[in-house]
Amino acid sequence: METNQNSNLILTKEVVLEALKEVNDPEFPVSIVELGLVYDVKIIDDWVGVKMTLTTPGCGMQNVIISSVRHRVKMIPGVSDADVRLVWQPTWNPSMMSDSAKLKLKIK
Repeated sequence: METNQNSNLILTKEVVLEALKEVNDPEFPVSIVELGLVYDVKIIDDWVGVKMTLTTPGCGMQNVIISSVRHRVKMIPGVSDADVRLVWQPTWNPSMMSDSAKLKLKIK
């Protein structure tokens, strides 16, 4: 998808979260949204900030995931820049996953 600054799409948190459902954690066949890794989305004009965590602070795929998130957000029509803020509080745990993610990963 190309960035289109003249799109009629209204940039909302829901639009950003829907786009981020296309970004999977490389270690799991589940999106970062379904895993519960995205804590917040801030939108200021054409800038988007994503506050998120990872399943573990020692995640070797940290740079890949952050780069993928930033790239995907910048593809949303109307977004000119995006930043990702990695946080460790609250600590991620499996209870933060969506029910569909738990089913995919066979977690009860």
